[in-house]
Amino acid sequence: MSLPDFDMVLFGGTGDLARRKLLPALFDAHRCGGMHAASRILATGSHAQTTEQYIATLEETVRPALGQAKPEDWASFVQRICYVQADARQPGNFDALAEKVHSRNPEVVVCYLATAPHLFVPICEQLHRTKLNTPNVRVVLEKPLGHDLDSNEAINAAVAQFFTEDQIYRIDHYLGKESVQNLMAIRFGNALFEPLWRREWVQDVQITIAEELGVETRGDFYDRTGALRDMVQNHLLQLLCMVAMEPPASLSEDAIRDEKIKILKALKPITPQDVAEKTVRGQYREGAIGGKPVPGYLQEQGIAPDSRTETFVAIKAEIANWRWEGVPFYLRTGKRMQSRLAEIVIHFRDVPHAIFPKPLTLSPQNRLVIQLQPEESIRLYFLAKQPGDTLELTPTSLDLDFAHSFKVRRAGAYERLLRDVIRGRLGLFVRRDEQVQAWRWVEPIIDTWDASSVPPKPYTAGTWGPAASSALMSRDGALWHEEV
Repeated sequence: MSLPDFDMVLFGGTGDLARRKLLPALFDAHRCGGMHAASRILATGSHAQTTEQYIATLEETVRPALGQAKPEDWASFVQRICYVQADARQPGNFDALAEKVHSRNPEVVVCYLATAPHLFVPICEQLHRTKLNTPNVRVVLEKPLGHDLDSNEAINAAVAQFFTEDQIYRIDHYLGKESVQNLMAIRFGNALFEPLWRREWVQDVQITIAEELGVETRGDFYDRTGALRDMVQNHLLQLLCMVAMEPPASLSEDAIRDEKIKILKALKPITPQDVAEKTVRGQYREGAIGGKPVPGYLQEQGIAPDSRTETFVAIKAEIANWRWEGVPFYLRTGKRMQSRLAEIVIHFRDVPHAIFPKPLTLSPQNRLVIQLQPEESIRLYFLAKQPGDTLELTPTSLDLDFAHSFKVRRAGAYERLLRDVIRGRLGLFVRRDEQVQAWRWVEPIIDTWDASSVPPKPYTAGTWGPAASSALMSRDGALWHEEV
């Protein structure tokens, strides 16, 4: 379905996010013919340059990452792009930007704030001053939205002075992944899993987001942020909500988000006394990734030599409600880990009375593995009879590989979410009260770590994190999915 006529204003158009994610996503939307012929991309930056100079940098930084893009597709795409200098510290810049938008009067204007959070409010102030906050304007806020609950609330309150809640799109790109959408379809579109999706039959849930990359060029930012703020407060808790929430009354945006906020409110608080037992924080040391040596975190550019910022987090979370009481949700994320992986694993309990000899494996026999990256797939593990004369069981699986099962083009997460912004669909975006509740849950952990004299646990780059992460699981008689 074709998109309405829009102008996409990329604040931070010269930054890493715009080059790696946003412009490639918009190119894909353009290449598949989904864009209105008149739609434009207005990229902004703080320094003066011409549109031709900006496009020349895209030729070097964006085009090589597009694979086998046809030259004619790229040539027609860059014709949509215009560079405009816009610095939040120089209000006069915004007059030229506003004039460009108002002169064409598109059906929808999307202002994507791919900048540091401290610029969100000044940018919104200038959008208001130049009348770029009319009802057809939508503003997209990238994470992290603040450094703690107070700064998050301050930003949200300030932005709310200029935009209504239904104009504000707080983005979490994991919610745009096809496999996350399929998780909802599996749960709420079939009678098969619903009777099992509860404490009586689920042993534990594991949610992992692992990265091979280190801090790269983001050392200064990352050292002020850490893995808990960067990944747990948003991505991991949003995925937890998608797994644990009750069936919404409909697919309307508020029906879905109402169920997510119930889960966030039902999370059992992790008190300062619980932190040592239910959380692990780690920091990578030098090691090897893909057979190549990599430096430790303290040797990375922009990192203080005595930094105690965590690059790895593991948490045992619990939900205090009727469906999930007693079921542990293990959350884990880290940099410089053994492989790039994002997955959700639901371990089901064993049958109450086993009449067959049990296979020699430590893993629960029945489990659902939803892989989000590097490839999107869903795999259901179960037992079947091994061919032969004896009644011996062996593990097997049913696979849903999206690339092979559906011979249609699948939009990437950012493309999917950008399309939803343009169409005015809020269901896959985070509501303000969700962010507040997530910050309330993680802040006691942050405060306890800050007050502690115990440094992060070291782990070698290229591994699955500190040994304490496995110990967190073993106390419950559980194992991380890759350890079975």
